[in-house]
Amino acid sequence: MIPPGTALYLTDLGEARGKQELFTRQSPQKLKALRDHAVIESAVSSNRMEGVTVDRSRVAAVVLGKSLLRDRDEEEVRGYRDALKLIHEKGGRLEVNEDTIKRLHALARANVGDAGHYKEKDSDIIERYPGGRERIRFRTVAAKRTAESMASLIALWHRGLEDRRMPPLVLMAAWNLDFLCIHPFRDGNGRVSRLMLLLQCYRLGFEAGRYISIERLIEESKDRYYETLEQSSMGWHEAKHDPWPYINFILYTLKQAYKELEERVGKTAEPRGAKTALVLETIAKMGGDFSIAELQAKCPGVGIDMIRNILKKGRDAERLECLGRGRDAKWRRKKGKNR
Repeated sequence: MIPPGTALYLTDLGEARGKQELFTRQSPQKLKALRDHAVIESAVSSNRMEGVTVDRSRVAAVVLGKSLLRDRDEEEVRGYRDALKLIHEKGGRLEVNEDTIKRLHALARANVGDAGHYKEKDSDIIERYPGGRERIRFRTVAAKRTAESMASLIALWHRGLEDRRMPPLVLMAAWNLDFLCIHPFRDGNGRVSRLMLLLQCYRLGFEAGRYISIERLIEESKDRYYETLEQSSMGWHEAKHDPWPYINFILYTLKQAYKELEERVGKTAEPRGAKTALVLETIAKMGGDFSIAELQAKCPGVGIDMIRNILKKGRDAERLECLGRGRDAKWRRKKGKNR
């Protein structure tokens, strides 16, 4: 059973995805600035969470420029930039498989040492306290079982998308939790988990991370991030864990990304006729007969009166035909007619 709070997140995110096309059609120059800014924030925040830092005066040169790098930290931040570029440019075509995961790890670790290779020795997650005290926060999957566990995790992802027994966003967040519990690499697991989160968002049609840094949002709530990760990993090896705290954290973070996107772009004045164009484009993509309710669900930012008016004009111009009467009547594009 999906908890009520999780169901609310899923509803909100479904509405947000419906609006994202409307937002991203606006103000190309502003969107470009947001993309550049998101890349900088993502590369810096994700690395900083792992103790990899770059001097503030060097951030833009390291992430956006081609200048010579001064140290290992700068190499890893630029490597993360390259991994982001790969996802942004090919996210819709990158498969969720071992090759992709290892490639992202190699890029994020700047192709040095064991970058792109699973761990060869067991490596537990250690929490260190002031004064030198340490404790094992979580025992990860043994090195000898890593390849097997990753193959199983990837297979579960594809099977879950096919059988649709669980909402894809829930599947994505649960996959992210399992990846962190397996801990397949000697170092860089947190960074790869965030890169895979972005990639899987793209694969599911959620692209707020192109303009708003999900990594920065996670860093801003890192105490809650680590808290929910610990809560949800307890009992993981025995399959007695509670995944919902971590799943809800991931969904909340994605919701915040859409909220910020709307605040930054949604208030920009829309080009005249943008909503009409969105409705017409949606009609053109409809594979068969459709109702007003179905059309409105795909255009959540457009009022029903506007939709009805657009349909009426299409019927008057003999581009559309109405197949019945009343609210549930079906509509159809006439063959050979452009929108």
